[in-house]
Amino acid sequence: PVAEKMITKAKKGGLHNHRQVVAYLNDKEIAAKLFEDVGPRYAERNGGYTRILKLGPRQGDNAPMARIELV
Repeated sequence: PVAEKMITKAKKGGLHNHRQVVAYLNDKEIAAKLFEDVGPRYAERNGGYTRILKLGPRQGDNAPMARIELV
């Protein structure tokens, strides 16, 4: 997923990766938080930063639902 790629770029650091994340997210504050907090948090982990839990269908329109969590 996209979240995994953004976390990997934050882990690697560097100006080029930072600019790519800002360009994708269009928010400098969130990109800064990603590089300052989230990237170092997963420095020792080689991928698998997210967990996708499938929930039941939404009541009303029966749309499939899922919860995405950071591990």
